[in-house]
Amino acid sequence: MKKKFQKYLPKIIGMQLNSQHLIQPQKAASKAFYLFCSPRRGRVKPEQEDFLNNAKAEVFNFQNKKIQTYRWPGSKKRILLVHGWESNTHRWEEFIKKLQKEDYDIFAFDAPAHGYSEGKIINVPLYASALQEMVNQITPSIIVGHSIGAMTTVFHQHQYNNNVEKLVLLGPPSELSSIMDDYQKILKLKPRVMKSLEDYFHQQLGYRFKEFSIAKFAKAIRQPGLIIHDEYDKIAPISASKAINNEWKNSKLIITEGAGHSLNNDSIHNNILNFINN
Repeated sequence: MKKKFQKYLPKIIGMQLNSQHLIQPQKAASKAFYLFCSPRRGRVKPEQEDFLNNAKAEVFNFQNKKIQTYRWPGSKKRILLVHGWESNTHRWEEFIKKLQKEDYDIFAFDAPAHGYSEGKIINVPLYASALQEMVNQITPSIIVGHSIGAMTTVFHQHQYNNNVEKLVLLGPPSELSSIMDDYQKILKLKPRVMKSLEDYFHQQLGYRFKEFSIAKFAKAIRQPGLIIHDEYDKIAPISASKAINNEWKNSKLIITEGAGHSLNNDSIHNNILNFINN
């Protein structure tokens, strides 16, 4: 019964938004926006606590929310890890162990509304602002981002143009317009609701759907970049990384098979290490 309810829940929510929009279009658009930005998972699980608690570092204040940071100290260059949607810093555990063997100085933080960090919503511009706070504190040489963390890594560089040496993107989506097409299909939202939602996005974040393109933002990046994406990624299409790679002239694209969206195995870790070591 629970599984059946969860299956139909998006349609029920969509029906409610479609109906509310007839009477209160602005309120319906606001609800659709905050629903889109609200993760359902990503908090720290009991089995993740030991690894994370042993590396807890400073907590910094970001828009009146506490953001948890982590550090695994080393003597080599500073690397900052930026996790994805409905995840937390624990996703980097195996990669961190490899970086420790190379004696890198490793930093990470839980995004707003994820892990041990406070907050209820997340979007790329918000995440990029939090990332900039972290960059200001530690001045990393290399940033590695996964999924929405990879989107944020590019958008952050587009916005702030920091003096980072290298960037690594794992499974990045690219076009907000495609993401919103999927959102519309999942909830079965009417075109009129999507129009109001796009207006609300523009009001809140300063971009219309088609304007928010990671591939376009990557065009101005001058640092060397490594992009890794799985051919059969079911979350973010491989076309996203191909478009980013095409616009980002100083980037290299590695396409895997069978690594999924998580892109979390020895071969991928070794490719990243080869890139940052050279």
